[in-house]
Amino acid sequence: MRLLALLAAPFAVMAITACATAQETDYGQPSQYSEPVEAYSEDEIVEAMSDFFGVTAEAAAAVVERVFSDLGRPVGYIAGEEVSGAVGVGLRYGEGWLTLRNGERQKVYWQGPSIGLDTGGNASRVFTLVYNLNDPERIYQRFPGVEGTAYLVAGLGVNYQRADNITLAPIRSGVGLRAGANVGYLAYSRQRNWLPF
Repeated sequence: MRLLALLAAPFAVMAITACATAQETDYGQPSQYSEPVEAYSEDEIVEAMSDFFGVTAEAAAAVVERVFSDLGRPVGYIAGEEVSGAVGVGLRYGEGWLTLRNGERQKVYWQGPSIGLDTGGNASRVFTLVYNLNDPERIYQRFPGVEGTAYLVAGLGVNYQRADNITLAPIRSGVGLRAGANVGYLAYSRQRNWLPF
């Protein structure tokens, strides 16, 4: 147990520092790098999400309304699947397709560690709303987030991640059992990386 704590300490420091940095600016701030791109309407996201998860439009609308109220209209979304597990220290791996409102699509992978009062494992479908991403290449970086701040709407879990003025809102629905709070990050990449750092 002491060895586990020593191994986990660097991740905790990195994740807490990243989260503190991420919280310095409001989520809705526009990107400083280029002109804004066309965004999805609430109805478009509700339809895409209900089709992806196989839920009713009403259930999807309940989640979308909450996120739109916080963040506004997204410029894209990532639809994919992931697996995760934790016993204090956790790992998460996923893959999906980034689709922007202008029609651009590209494959993305994500992986990352977490640490906290968190135990269990699950497999999930993930529909991530993407904000302030004017250049799709900028998705390939680390996005910190605090899972303990996630909320549950209509059986779907949501939390926010932020880096470099880009905000991601992963919406998850899956099977398995995982309970608790953790802090960590997800690193998005062009190819699958088994090392989560």
